[in-house]
Amino acid sequence: MSKRILFKLAVALVATSALGLAQAKNTPIKFQLDWRFEGPAALFLSPAAKGYFKAAKLDVSIDAGNGSGGTVTRVASGTYDLGFADMAALMEFHANNPDSPSKPVAIMMVYNNTPASVMVLKKSGIKTLADLSGKKFGAPVFDAGRRAFPIFAKANHITGVQWTAMDPPLRETMLARGDVEAITGFTFTSLLNLEARGVKAADVLVFPYADHGVKLYGNVIIASPKILKENPAAVKAFLLAFTQGVKEVLAKPEAAIESVRQRDGIINVALETRRLKLAIDTAVNSPDARAEGFGQVKGPRLTLMASQVSDAFNTKTRVNADTVWNGAFLPPQAALDVLPKK
Repeated sequence: MSKRILFKLAVALVATSALGLAQAKNTPIKFQLDWRFEGPAALFLSPAAKGYFKAAKLDVSIDAGNGSGGTVTRVASGTYDLGFADMAALMEFHANNPDSPSKPVAIMMVYNNTPASVMVLKKSGIKTLADLSGKKFGAPVFDAGRRAFPIFAKANHITGVQWTAMDPPLRETMLARGDVEAITGFTFTSLLNLEARGVKAADVLVFPYADHGVKLYGNVIIASPKILKENPAAVKAFLLAFTQGVKEVLAKPEAAIESVRQRDGIINVALETRRLKLAIDTAVNSPDARAEGFGQVKGPRLTLMASQVSDAFNTKTRVNADTVWNGAFLPPQAALDVLPKK
């Protein structure tokens, strides 16, 4: 073999080794969403599609979910490193598993207000919160709005509600058919699902929890204790890259929805764009979010929520607000300035 050929082989080997080392530097992170690839998933899919995680030396895989409770459990088990889940579901896990060594913690607030609401059809004759007493409600048993309904009911003096359980795809159908008189759900999910079933938005009356005395936090990014301990730098890099992406999603949601279409080619782009905008307006860029700052929480509000969840969910132990939240991994204040100015 000639020296020229040997030299070329050596160069190729060095290049291959360098490529391998470069790839090895990218930290793999498994991320679990709370729900399917719908409009709001663009908050995570867009920064991934634009390469922001790669630029931060992270190899992030994002999977769809089937509810916040499942996401919390999977992050706790180590199946996923990070996830997106309802704060109440995280609190419930903590309080019901006090001795677990792998309780996930919240590291960034995304939905400053819970998107949960009660929805009724105007033709039902229900006009006020007082009219909800004694009515027949429907929702999946794990629905965040249903789980937190005792807090909403107490704040608004609603009594005598009867519940019917069903799978998620049937919730809006049963309301449209009149099988139930009211449902709980995320506004941006159920309102648009009702429209898809032929119900006009103008014919739906919505009672958002956040507008009726219930200031629960909504969905947060959660992390396993393992990754927080073993690779805090990767967690900080993830949140910074995510925040960069969020700023662009909030500014141009119509463009960001393409990242969702890339993951699920059969979505209704117009519908999911509306869903994303509704999620932004009601949960991400809400008045409370602008007052508190994106990504952050306020101690007194978190403590009140911990107490409310302990009572409403009848947890095994009381929720300790200090153990469910860790803001040490948040990006600098300047980077968190992502909310559009009103």
